Amino acid sequence: MYDLAVMWEWIAFSVRWLHVITAMAWIGASFYFIALDLMLKPNPALPDGAYGEEWEVHGGGFYHTVKYLVAPSRMPEHLTWHKWQSYTTWLSGAALLMIIYWVGGELFLLDPTKVDLALWQGILISGGSLTIGWLLYDQMCKSKLSDHPTVLMLLLFVILMIMSWGYNQIFTGRAALLHLGAFTATIMTANVFFQIMPNQRIVVEDLKAGRTPDAKYGKIAKVRSTHNNYLTLPVVFLMLSNHYPLAFGTEYSWIIASLIFLTGVTIRHYFNTMHATGKGPHWTWGVTVLLMVVIAWLSSVRNTETWEDAEARELTPYEQKYASAAGFEDAYDTVLGNCSMCHAREPVYGTMKWAPKKVYLETPGDVARHADQIYLQAGISHAMPPPTAVQMDEEARQTIIAWVREVRNQ
Repeated sequence: MYDLAVMWEWIAFSVRWLHVITAMAWIGASFYFIALDLMLKPNPALPDGAYGEEWEVHGGGFYHTVKYLVAPSRMPEHLTWHKWQSYTTWLSGAALLMIIYWVGGELFLLDPTKVDLALWQGILISGGSLTIGWLLYDQMCKSKLSDHPTVLMLLLFVILMIMSWGYNQIFTGRAALLHLGAFTATIMTANVFFQIMPNQRIVVEDLKAGRTPDAKYGKIAKVRSTHNNYLTLPVVFLMLSNHYPLAFGTEYSWIIASLIFLTGVTIRHYFNTMHATGKGPHWTWGVTVLLMVVIAWLSSVRNTETWEDAEARELTPYEQKYASAAGFEDAYDTVLGNCSMCHAREPVYGTMKWAPKKVYLETPGDVARHADQIYLQAGISHAMPPPTAVQMDEEARQTIIAWVREVRNQ
């Protein structure tokens, strides 16, 4: 039965691997085509309907790309669609969210110090909230706001700030930032699924039927693709944030997450301008650095929860299950002796200033709450403690394994 815990960890790892690979493919394609559009140059010798061309060298050869602003005069025999990168990225990300934050929700999703929710309630909020952004954003794009792109993007930024704050009122810091990333990625993939691809299919069907395609469909797809381009970098940051407590584990993590969206705008504005004109506006780097300095300052605000606060907190049913199991006292002493010098609210190991990944292993509730991770990190594997620390002997590791397996066998 305990092999299931190991297999589940490998399933999570495999889905994460797929998610990263497909995200790389989607982001790479998005950045390439935006850059290509901006670098196109006119040429009077181009075929009728062609907007511009670009010559590139890569992989030992030259590439000659011609773009038709609306469509060529006839349907080409071979047409490559770029859609599966987006779909697979979102689907694998959704699967990973379910694996980590739904199945492992009692540990990673809910924060009982913020709000008292049952796991099923947290899951409903997790899944249901992801669609809100797309519905609001899509309606704004279809309204008169589409004539004022700057105002539209500012309103989207406000929505993202509200969601960042809202998630932080309910979920753990890690889950809050990951859900904001998923919220934004849902907008991006929905752009592809509900707008970009359908409009491109209309153009293709017109070509097949011998009709002249309407230019408006291509313009709609282009606007949504450009919006995705500016949202990409913040989503990558939010994907990585769960590895860095200074991003998710501070009082103002929701502001940090919000400011990251501004850095995405400044960085992409530089590169998009450079691709279009050959020279990027250097002031954007100054603004980006200033934003990162503010983010670093906000991250220095420490969690106000003390050891006494954690000790006094009532254990959740999940924590109680592990804390009341046979072998817990021995396992707890083992963790205190081998892990708590780093995984403390005030670490005492070396020059460490905060617990890795904000995982605290001081109180019985702490240890019970992270039972599965302790089992995998310090029981089944030798990932923890790190090689430079005092090493845990095999007997201690077996104590942890026996404790967790006692609960699993019930």
